[in-house]
Amino acid sequence: MKKYLFSLMLFSLISVVGYSQRMYVADFEGNEFYFETETAINEMLAETASEATVGDKVVDCECKGVPLYGKVKIVNSFPDFKVKIVESFPDLKVKLVDSFPDSCGKWKIVDSFPDFTIQFVDSFPDFTIKMVESFPGMP
Repeated sequence: MKKYLFSLMLFSLISVVGYSQRMYVADFEGNEFYFETETAINEMLAETASEATVGDKVVDCECKGVPLYGKVKIVNSFPDFKVKIVESFPDLKVKLVDSFPDSCGKWKIVDSFPDFTIQFVDSFPDFTIKMVESFPGMP
């Protein structure tokens, strides 16, 4: 329910019985939610905003629930993530390692049995990275 809150359509309906105002929320999958007060919907939206990821960007060294460290395979199609390499303001700083890719931003490039796959793109990435020699992880 929370992941659809930013793509919701909000309507204010006036109830005929008692003339009380109810908030009606419907997402694009046809789910419906009712709130008795405007405060209730504002509290839910505020809670969701604090937990949400904007455009599937990196939060707590994860993207789409996948930890961003470990064995990585570079592919040309059907990746888990589309990645753009940048020099400034990255979502994640990455260090390529030969062993123990066990903390945030440490990647070991492999050909088989990856933890996740990436594709390098120039536009519309899932997140951006900067290649570093030291201090990998969240910027």
